[in-house]
Amino acid sequence: MCGYTTVSIPTDSHGNVDLKRIKAECDETTVGLMLTNPNTLGLFEQEIREVTAAVHEAGGLVYGDGANLNAILGAVKPADLGFDVLHINTHKTFSTPHGGGGPGCGPVVARGFLEPYLPKPVVARRDDGSLFLDWDRPQSIGKLKSFWGHFGVMVRALTYITLQGDQGLRDISEAAVLNANYLRAKLHDVYDVPFDRICMHEFVASGRRQKQHGVRTLDIAKRLIDFGIHPPTVYFPLIVEEALMVEPTEAESRDTLDRFVQVMRQIAHEAETSPELIHEAPHAQPVGRLDETTAAREPVLRWSWQTGHDAAGPT
Repeated sequence: MCGYTTVSIPTDSHGNVDLKRIKAECDETTVGLMLTNPNTLGLFEQEIREVTAAVHEAGGLVYGDGANLNAILGAVKPADLGFDVLHINTHKTFSTPHGGGGPGCGPVVARGFLEPYLPKPVVARRDDGSLFLDWDRPQSIGKLKSFWGHFGVMVRALTYITLQGDQGLRDISEAAVLNANYLRAKLHDVYDVPFDRICMHEFVASGRRQKQHGVRTLDIAKRLIDFGIHPPTVYFPLIVEEALMVEPTEAESRDTLDRFVQVMRQIAHEAETSPELIHEAPHAQPVGRLDETTAAREPVLRWSWQTGHDAAGPT
């Protein structure tokens, strides 16, 4: 950390980063701020320009987490909001698999005044139009390492962007925002939505109402599997109790969204009338409810020919 420390900035009552706290923390020791916009609650930071201006006035830079760009494609330029550096997650926004489904990869972009300091070499163009690797960059932080990402992932993302075009990219964000708000409006009467205002590409619901009947968010996720629905992210972000992060993306049809609403409402009803049904879910899969705590603490690491199944624990 080069002698620096990190300070976490809380969320205010509207779901935004706390501007007053930002201003209180900004002084001559401030190096920068990392911020996601739209944020992890699926909300657009309403005071984003004031936030970035406060950091800049203190002499710091603002780094953007571009994880949620699918909500603002073709509508908002992060640089216009005051971001100085931004990494672009090609997953989700530009069709690329992520996490368990594939390798994460994406470019890091920066404002022009930071260009001399970027890692080298960079691709440059000669007067005759030919390309070369430029190593003569005296202010560069140097070469980071030989690995520069998954080439196939970048080609896939570029192909997707080219196929969509300017209007197509804006259509993606508009559809993603519409779908998320449609689900929020259809579900907020049966599931708590702590920050219940117009969202962007996702909204975060809470299962705390169902928790009163002994049904946790994990139970809801397991029950969704019975209906052939891949559960949304659960227990994240951490500031929402029994969090259920619902992100339909732009790709889902109205019929699919309506079915998800019907299933979620059915589960909410089951939580009140027959919670034991949810506790034992999933029912319709080859593998039922697993003891995830035991699986983590006593993992099965090898095959046993004697018993014909996995044997627990290392030898």
